[in-house]
Amino acid sequence: MNICFIMYPWENIDPENDTSLALIKECVKRKHGVAMCTPANLTIRDSVTNAFCNVIGRMDKVPSTLKAFYNRAQLREEMLPLAGFDAIFFRANPPLDPLMLNFLDSVKDDVFIVNSLEGMREANNKLYTAAFGDAHSNIIPNTHVSKNKKYLTQQIRESKSDKMILKPLNGYGGSGVILIEKSAMSNINSLLDFYISNSDGTSNYVILQDYIEGADQGDVRILLLNGEPVGAMRRVPGKDDHRSNVTAGGSVQKHTLTKAEKALCKQIGPKLVKDGLYFVGIDVIGGKLVEVNVMSPGGITYINKVYKNKRKVEEKVIDFLESKVLDQLQAFDRRARLRKTVEEA
Repeated sequence: MNICFIMYPWENIDPENDTSLALIKECVKRKHGVAMCTPANLTIRDSVTNAFCNVIGRMDKVPSTLKAFYNRAQLREEMLPLAGFDAIFFRANPPLDPLMLNFLDSVKDDVFIVNSLEGMREANNKLYTAAFGDAHSNIIPNTHVSKNKKYLTQQIRESKSDKMILKPLNGYGGSGVILIEKSAMSNINSLLDFYISNSDGTSNYVILQDYIEGADQGDVRILLLNGEPVGAMRRVPGKDDHRSNVTAGGSVQKHTLTKAEKALCKQIGPKLVKDGLYFVGIDVIGGKLVEVNVMSPGGITYINKVYKNKRKVEEKVIDFLESKVLDQLQAFDRRARLRKTVEEA
């Protein structure tokens, strides 16, 4: 099997904790061909979508640690047609480049893509989480999305809570997430100006959410594969930061899913699969869904470390990828045989 990872640059990888690297290492370990490219390296030649790739050389023996694998990997540059791969694993960081998806549209019927282009178009920003909330469900915190400063200020004043969370619509890794308090209303206007207004006259949407009690104790990151949880961890904020993201200084602990968290996964899993969102990270606080991460969900290495399971999360992910590629190849083969039967009739 040949797999192309569309992701961030190789040199930006954290060689000890990177989820993409763990997935790549597992593929190489199984003797699959692996190539990597960034979204900026997609190109069209003679009406064929290609990518300027870094191809990882085959290894007789794959090092046991991520860091050793990263240091030993030999890369060579090749321009390769994307339709020639069996699978594309999308792992680029937000925000999503819509033009990049247009390149991939030409190969989506030939290659199995994780996650699907349609799913990423729908779920690449934090608005997707709102799709799971309705009048009969209480699985997301009260959420407002707007660029209207007057409206947002009014919601802060009318909130029953003394605290709310403000964050940019397209942020990731905890970037730009701040805790606001009614006692500091004199600063709200300037904060909203900063988040909403750009120097070129354009404006950005922001998210305003009710503060969930217990958020100061951290959140739970759950990785879902094909709609089912395959790993979880509790992320605890650092001493001087309310954010629990590990990239923001948080730490991780073991976590056993609660009854409410299992019910949450069961409720949203079918929609994720229906939307082609096969590998997803969700963030949960107090049993409520806070975010759905579909572009480059992380946490595999941390979950493996705190649980020390013999069967690592990346093994389950690549097992799933192999099964989906096999299903697709068998479907292609069956259709080719049936077409031949019709043509020869």
